[in-house]
Amino acid sequence: MPNLPVLNRAASLQQAALRTVGEALARKTQDGGPITPGAFNCIQVQAFEFARWLAEASAVEALLSYAKKDGIGEFERRLCVLYIAQSVSNLARQLSTEYQSYGLHTLDELDELLAISHHLRIHTTPESWTQLGQAVLERDREFSGTDGLEGAHSEFKEMFARFSDSVIAPLAERIHREDMIIPDAVLEQLAELGVFGISIPQEYGGCFSDHLVMVIATEELSRGSLGAGGSVLTRPEICAKALLAGGTEEQKQRWLPLIASGEKMVCIAVTEPNTGSDVARVTLSAKKVTGGYVLNGEKTWATFAGRSEIICTLARTGTIQDGHRGLSLFIVEKPYNSEHNNEHHFRYEQAGGGSIEGRSIPTIGYRGMHSFSIAFENYFVPDENLIGGEGRGFYLQMQGFAGGRIQTAARALGVMEAAFRSAISYTKSRRVFGHQLSDFNLTRYKIGQMAAKIQANRQLAFHVAALMDQGSGTREASLVKLLACKDAEWLTREAMQLHGGMGYSEEYPVSRYYLDARVLSIFEGAEEVLALHVITRRYLEQFLQPVSV
Repeated sequence: MPNLPVLNRAASLQQAALRTVGEALARKTQDGGPITPGAFNCIQVQAFEFARWLAEASAVEALLSYAKKDGIGEFERRLCVLYIAQSVSNLARQLSTEYQSYGLHTLDELDELLAISHHLRIHTTPESWTQLGQAVLERDREFSGTDGLEGAHSEFKEMFARFSDSVIAPLAERIHREDMIIPDAVLEQLAELGVFGISIPQEYGGCFSDHLVMVIATEELSRGSLGAGGSVLTRPEICAKALLAGGTEEQKQRWLPLIASGEKMVCIAVTEPNTGSDVARVTLSAKKVTGGYVLNGEKTWATFAGRSEIICTLARTGTIQDGHRGLSLFIVEKPYNSEHNNEHHFRYEQAGGGSIEGRSIPTIGYRGMHSFSIAFENYFVPDENLIGGEGRGFYLQMQGFAGGRIQTAARALGVMEAAFRSAISYTKSRRVFGHQLSDFNLTRYKIGQMAAKIQANRQLAFHVAALMDQGSGTREASLVKLLACKDAEWLTREAMQLHGGMGYSEEYPVSRYYLDARVLSIFEGAEEVLALHVITRRYLEQFLQPVSV
């Protein structure tokens, strides 16, 4: 088994190779100046794959730091070795055959990477993964290895895990099968735990101080239920970040305590029927009138809009030609009455004649919150509900989305962990051809791969949380979101497959995990937009050369 210096060298060569490829791709996109849409579109396939490579390389770096921690045992180190060796070897293998499509003329610059990948490849054999899977199946707990948490963070994990197991998980199947909304009693208990205030400073009623607590809470609650557990943190996270970045002191004092206490539920209204992830093309209008603004237009995929009393809404105060510079962010208030509110439809009319109406969108999974299409008709919003002034909405929303992306990665982790545990339990109890399903090498191979992916994503999420506490990590949040959400699709699919026909039935929750995982790569930035424009394009911009005149 390679030692840490060898793995460190492999990781350095992986990063160097990506830099080399990045420079080559940047040259292909520079058509007489900065990156142009036409030139960039020609490398979309390569750019999409490149983003995945960047994400995996970040996970490799996080695993290396994890492997050096005290208390990390032989099992965990073996898991790290296999993931790192596979990631580096896969990159080398793909580049060795496709290097020209990535703008490289020869393989000379990749010689060292190819050499070390050959050395590492002997550690990524099917037998190696099968042995890891067997070791996973022999463990009584922490199947993917210890998480490396200490002190208060370990205690928080235990607290949220107990709540998820005792309150969220027992309701999860019924909420999913009957398309229910999260019961108010559960929301009240979540508020008592302080989950709505995790992203809010103590001076504004918040409870905790760092992003790692948010990641931990989200993973554990999502393990119980994606829609009725971990996702309740997303909207307060995004709205709070926007308020903290652009709100006045009066606005912070007014709304943040209400959000932190759970007294006011939050919805985010950004996406529109004809814009999707192209936020700069938002058309919902906010026309200035005496004392405020009048909103007209539609939003879609506004999750929790029916239950929420605060709708954080991105609207256009400028012209469509202004693009993202013409967008502003508003706190739109509406009442909620549990006795008269329909879970799938709501309508509220203002005294002055304005109205807001929403209808839920039927979905295959992610149930418990309901996503709505909502229509604003002459809906009045007072001046004091404009956050950050006119024209700053896009920037404030993007700052909020950075926190939302790492939070979504944590949601993916929770779903992965739930499916992983189900797969282990089922394969140990199911007998086929006279043997336990867990006795077969293919089963063990898949289990080993699952364990490595979970730990890699978890350690990357922890690393990004630390960066965000230092005021950075925006790019890394996109990387972990891209990686974790895609891996969640693969892992839940394989967990479902290991259940055979029972996985396709509704007798086991693994089918719910599969359906829930599918949404993760779509919201908080569709993976195509995230990979191409948020990750790869921005990475390539560092290599662009000034054009001489």
